[in-house]
Amino acid sequence: MFEQINSQSLALGKSYADTFVKAQGLALAGFERITELNLKTFEERIKASVDFWSEAAEVRDLDGAKAIWPKGVQLAKENAEKFYANTQEVLGVSLKTSEAIGALAKGSFETTNETITKQVNAAKKATGAR
Repeated sequence: MFEQINSQSLALGKSYADTFVKAQGLALAGFERITELNLKTFEERIKASVDFWSEAAEVRDLDGAKAIWPKGVQLAKENAEKFYANTQEVLGVSLKTSEAIGALAKGSFETTNETITKQVNAAKKATGAR
């Protein structure tokens, strides 16, 4: 009897360990995608800022400052829009990752529940109890 309980416990532990390893893989993949999105956005925005400030450094008079002012405003607007869009993409990746991990956990719990229910019913039948 103890051997049966131990084997069931080991099988249950293995099942949960496999599920946790899969969940960790999903989480790491999501984190990798989020990092990739953030780095790409920051790289683009830094390049745009460097280009703007390189051009702004060449301004020597008031007319040059008047000409570059709209470009500075446009840069600020683009930065805000790009960072907002990046935030939305990151949120989407986070939600998809969370849903995948949730579905994985739910499947694991349902499988465990079915297995335990079958074993309990088999034990009831074996002992003649109702």
